Amino acid sequence: MATGHWSKKTSDAPEVLRRQWRADRALRPAMRSPGRPDPSRVVQRQFWRLIATGITTAEASIAVGVSVPVGMRWFRHAGGMVPISLAEPVGRYLTFEEREEIAILRAQHKGVREIARAIGRDPGTVSRELRRNAATRGGKQEYRAVVAQWKAQQAAKRPKTAKLVDNPRLRDYVQDRLAGHVRRPDGTIVAGPTPPPWKGLNKPHRADRRWSLAWSPEQIAQRLRIEFPDDESMRISHEAIYQALFIEGRGALKRELVACLRTGRALRTPRKRSQNKPVGHVSADVVLSERPAEAADRAVPGHWEGDLIIGTGRSAIGTLVERRSRSTMLVHLPRLEGWGEEPRVKNGPALGGYGAVAMNTALTASMTTLPHQLRKTLTWDRGKELSAHAEFAIETGTKVYFADPHSPWQRPTNENTNGLLRQYFPKGTDLSRWSAEDLEAVALAINNRPRKVLDWKTPAEVFSEQLRSLQDPGVASTG
Repeated sequence: MATGHWSKKTSDAPEVLRRQWRADRALRPAMRSPGRPDPSRVVQRQFWRLIATGITTAEASIAVGVSVPVGMRWFRHAGGMVPISLAEPVGRYLTFEEREEIAILRAQHKGVREIARAIGRDPGTVSRELRRNAATRGGKQEYRAVVAQWKAQQAAKRPKTAKLVDNPRLRDYVQDRLAGHVRRPDGTIVAGPTPPPWKGLNKPHRADRRWSLAWSPEQIAQRLRIEFPDDESMRISHEAIYQALFIEGRGALKRELVACLRTGRALRTPRKRSQNKPVGHVSADVVLSERPAEAADRAVPGHWEGDLIIGTGRSAIGTLVERRSRSTMLVHLPRLEGWGEEPRVKNGPALGGYGAVAMNTALTASMTTLPHQLRKTLTWDRGKELSAHAEFAIETGTKVYFADPHSPWQRPTNENTNGLLRQYFPKGTDLSRWSAEDLEAVALAINNRPRKVLDWKTPAEVFSEQLRSLQDPGVASTG
């Protein structure tokens, strides 16, 4: 039936015929062209398979035959996450190669049954394909493989509303744990720094970031099972939360909330491991191999790992992490008197706040707040700030051991915690501006984040159990 006769169709026609007319997209009036159809799913699947091998977006784009800007747009709009299934369609669906074969044979004026025999399909399948997916831009039935593939993909879409859009209660819970306020122990909000406006760039380095609770999507997803054990509506996978943040068009969470993630990345890309730069000044009796075996297996509480996170202007914050509970203490290292009044003197007194004397004083003040059973050992990197470790050991009763050079994995809990803390204290910022009360608030936020390694308990909960076990001799202290 010609397109011009579309308006003559009436309700007098049989339902079977009318249903076929509704399905025959090729017989509808000529529509305005949407522009060049997107590359087929076959091309997009190959693009994402190449991305999975580790090559760059530009290289993957060139390899599949699309322009680099198109490949970059695919990657950016999907947040670096694969937006489609990489599994090939099952045999009931026509492939792009079969549509190309149909287009060639149709151009040679072959009949429907001859085309069906050539590609090994049922004649009805070919007939429906030619009716439904023919190009209609010019008002004529002209079968083009690219256009037919595009129409089939558009018709196959089954848009599904994101779970966070349909469930406001779940969305509020996720957003509060991800982007909620940092609070002091008395409940007052700590404003934190004023961040620059979010420009949609990936991983904003060297700039203040908004302080937030910053639970990871996996922590949020697993904690829901603990807090709502009987409410199946309060369930979501961590991957769905990442998709809501990374993929444009999901609509549930604003994309600028990626700044609340630990990495701050707006795209899912591989991480690079930071390099540690230790200095060898350690004697043989305090190397890691001399550390008691009980500290290695995390069965007994009281073994700590420590390090500094460094900011601009020789500012720093000390970090202490208990190996078993993952409980964190932040050590305030204020500027010493005379800092900034005169030019720095080489080999002069360390006024930045983390010289050997100042470091010992601050660490001693922090460690002595703990029961003596919970300060057995401290594993540090080889920085000179703890060169006076002998005095520290005498004053606190805590034996200090130093990790091997270029071996940050020997202090894994501390390295991981320092990564978490960079959420609040980014590289390239002045860390001396934060008071001891501010550091206490950040430590409180860190210690109340559920951890996978603790079966989704928080470090604060596990540390409290350790303190209770010390008060009750009948309670075992091993895990």
